[in-house]
Amino acid sequence: MTRPTGSAATQKGMAMTSDQAPSDGGHSPDGGDASRVRPLPFDTSRAHQARFYDYLLGGKDNYEADRAAVEAQLKIFPDLIFTARANRAFLGRAVRYLAGEAGIRQFLDIGTGIPTAGNTHEVAQAVAPESRVVYVDYDPIVLAHARALLTSSDAGATEYVDADLRDTGNILAQAGELLDFSKPVAVTLLSILHAIPDSDDPYAIVATLLDAVPSGSYLAISHAGPEFVSAQTREALEDTVRRTSLQQYTVRTREQVARFFDGTDLVPPGLVLVEDWRPDLATSGTAKSSMWCAVGRKR
Repeated sequence: MTRPTGSAATQKGMAMTSDQAPSDGGHSPDGGDASRVRPLPFDTSRAHQARFYDYLLGGKDNYEADRAAVEAQLKIFPDLIFTARANRAFLGRAVRYLAGEAGIRQFLDIGTGIPTAGNTHEVAQAVAPESRVVYVDYDPIVLAHARALLTSSDAGATEYVDADLRDTGNILAQAGELLDFSKPVAVTLLSILHAIPDSDDPYAIVATLLDAVPSGSYLAISHAGPEFVSAQTREALEDTVRRTSLQQYTVRTREQVARFFDGTDLVPPGLVLVEDWRPDLATSGTAKSSMWCAVGRKR
């Protein structure tokens, strides 16, 4: 098994969300309140999803607990490295499509992850330099890197919102200072919705975001699915996550992921594995990801 090495492994990590339950027990999709969501503690003794992915993809912004959690999960599911890299590659292809063929010039990237290269604004502005990108994340390490490294082209613009995905009202209010919500926006939610439990109604969160953007906007999602491993393997992974990680994850079936795209028309090839969405080159080998993805155009 090849372990992640080097700095060339660019990444879109599992994006930050705060503690699993809002402090008053529910999500408010029609407004939100930053005080409703408890921030995760800055705890280096347990794995954090952004740092976990940073190590998984060869980065250096991680701690011993993150590395131990990756190694433990790789023993159970060796294709985890392939899944993470395939998810990152999907980001690049999706944004190139959106900025190019779809003609989108505004992006709301929720769950930035620790930035390296090939970030949303870099891909979009390589196609259309005037593109505007708002990044949203909650983790202080992610935000520190974002503010230092995610610099825009002269023609475009980038901004950063410090917020939990479930605080949709705050996200939309701050993003609206840069983005014009009367014109199409691409909302990207890559590898983040499985960090939102059913009790926080992730479907309402996505619906609220889509309600805020006009017809002709786009939604891009990648999401971990349960179909690709045995029940025994899934149970072992869940046990490892419970013991080692700050966040817990809710995997969802292909049909459950499809529900997020209600009110949109899926861009071909539809809802597929991340490596199969408009691949640049034919893939070979036996590795398969465990993550669904799609891009939908709002009707």
